[in-house]
Amino acid sequence: MLYRIIDVSRSLNRSPLYPGDPKPRLSAFSSIAAGDPCNMAMLTSVLHAGTHVDAPLHFDRTGDDVGRLPLDPFVGECLVIAPPERAVTGQTVDELVPEGTLRVLIKGNGKAYLDRTGAEELAFLGVRLVGTDALSVGSEADEIGPHRALLSENVYILENLDLTKVEPGRYFLFAPPVKIDGADASPARALLLDGSLFWSK
Repeated sequence: MLYRIIDVSRSLNRSPLYPGDPKPRLSAFSSIAAGDPCNMAMLTSVLHAGTHVDAPLHFDRTGDDVGRLPLDPFVGECLVIAPPERAVTGQTVDELVPEGTLRVLIKGNGKAYLDRTGAEELAFLGVRLVGTDALSVGSEADEIGPHRALLSENVYILENLDLTKVEPGRYFLFAPPVKIDGADASPARALLLDGSLFWSK
């Protein structure tokens, strides 16, 4: 094998939740143990649990829902950066993200977050997707600003990644959202492929 697959997803029903979000519930409504012919479960969850994609509809009532998102931003070469565990400003972005980068994942042990200038600079550089290992790309002090700065420019957001086993550098990302028409967010199974692959520059 010329590459290894790194699962950078967090469990939808077992990972930390954004403060105030309801806890996901997985319950069986058909069980072989109870005499039913098969096992079937039902999941009740906010769409922002675990590793997930934010659609523009999340902060814009006229924005695209998950079912209308293009898939190419979620599949392709990406850059993992490790900024200081604090606000990621426009200046920090300029220092760490080369021009021409289309996908950026922020490894900050859940403590690095974009301020508005950082989000605006990523959009200005033409980045198509921003991912983070934090619960949100923004901070509790300013959630709306960074989200809107990205989503209004069709820069899609991938939150709550697990990047503990990933070193900064270039990888191939595969993290499309589950297709849910009308939804403001969707779970994603995010994978990084490390090594020789089929893309070329």
